Amino acid sequence: MPKKENILIIGAGLCGSMLALRMAQRGYKVSVYEGRPDLRTTDISAGRSINLALSDRGLKAIQMVGIMDKVLPYCIPMYGRMMHDIEGNTFASDYSGRDGEYINSMSRGTLNGLLLTEAEKHENVNLYFNKKCIGVDIENTVANFKCYITKEKLQVNADIIFGADGAGSALRKSYYLEKKFLFSNSQNYLTHGYKELEIPANKTGNHRISKDHLHIWPRGQYMLIALPNLDGSFTVTLFLAYEEGEYNFNNLVTIEKVTEFFESQFPDALALIPDLNNEFFNNPTGALGTVKCSPWYYKGKTLLIGDAAHAIVPFYGQGMNASFEDVIVFDEILDQSEGDWGAIFKAYQKERRKDTDAIADLAIDNYYEMRDHVANPIFKEKRKLEMALEKAFPNEYFSKYSLVTFNENITYAEAMKIGRAQDKALLNMIADSEIDTSTDLEQILKLVQKETNNILQEDKIAGLK
Repeated sequence: MPKKENILIIGAGLCGSMLALRMAQRGYKVSVYEGRPDLRTTDISAGRSINLALSDRGLKAIQMVGIMDKVLPYCIPMYGRMMHDIEGNTFASDYSGRDGEYINSMSRGTLNGLLLTEAEKHENVNLYFNKKCIGVDIENTVANFKCYITKEKLQVNADIIFGADGAGSALRKSYYLEKKFLFSNSQNYLTHGYKELEIPANKTGNHRISKDHLHIWPRGQYMLIALPNLDGSFTVTLFLAYEEGEYNFNNLVTIEKVTEFFESQFPDALALIPDLNNEFFNNPTGALGTVKCSPWYYKGKTLLIGDAAHAIVPFYGQGMNASFEDVIVFDEILDQSEGDWGAIFKAYQKERRKDTDAIADLAIDNYYEMRDHVANPIFKEKRKLEMALEKAFPNEYFSKYSLVTFNENITYAEAMKIGRAQDKALLNMIADSEIDTSTDLEQILKLVQKETNNILQEDKIAGLK
């Protein structure tokens, strides 16, 4: 049944298009305004894609809006990490000890385009592109836009405005510029940025390295990752400091220096990237940052959602999954209080913010884990033991990664609390030789569970919930 409110969504990215589709399915009249051209007709990736790692939380949202059959054909399962050392040797580390658990590599543009097409099928949805939001009158729910094509400015009136316009959100900017209420806003950037490169398919159109893994070249101060594409290529991302270290983005200014860097740090990858010169100097260098703010809403008039409210770094592969989960949580709260937008927005933030804070912190943790620790002998022993425990006790033991990635019915905050305690227990017991990995796994499970519970109890007493 059609709803009376006119919904304006700023941003037609992944979160905005998912929200538009769901609100349209609920009968609202939805208008979506996007500053970029329509990605279905114009290539706008500009070397900034960082392929999606679509996992269970994101898939739950896709199931909710009923398009699983359209999405899955574009997914490539990745069953674990493939580490590449500096000599070119490789070793695999599974994501899960249970059968059937994997993450999916998928093109950001492809998924975004699918969602836009599905949303546009609804008569109550209108999409507008090349319309950059330049500010929002949050009191009167009026958004101001500038058309990139005509250069004209326009105003759009709405009953409710959602800011799904990413880390640089115009709505969030309006919150602190208009000074209508007390608003906290933090943007913390890593000293590292990223640049996208490509490993092309071989002459027969096949992948040059295993397509069943997310590839990582961990080097401490720098890191390279690669995710497979359906056309046989890999999207490669270099993570590198702007200024620090022997090699950084500021001093890699010639192809000779770039080649020297890759020859010394990523020799096996260099052999797979034939167009390094063109890609390194023409693809942009992107920033990596975390956004936290509060409150996300203004009265019952506007709401920040997705990266606009809680942008995170990409190292847990959960940015898009978290934004999709936002829509799930919002949809559930909408069921409870539909019509009372003030109550909806307040309840949504109360329910959701602890989890978005948690995944932001977990993503930073995983940045250091992927960059520094995955090749560490103790860490490798921990992962080996975790996989054995998950395989032997699939319903009793879940690693932190599994809790976050494969348990969509556990909140991020709970996954972080339990997962960190387990990690601490395992690493301490392995480092102190308290676990003999050749002994009975059931006995090891009991020891790990006991020590994990002790740590959780200590954290509770210390107020570290």
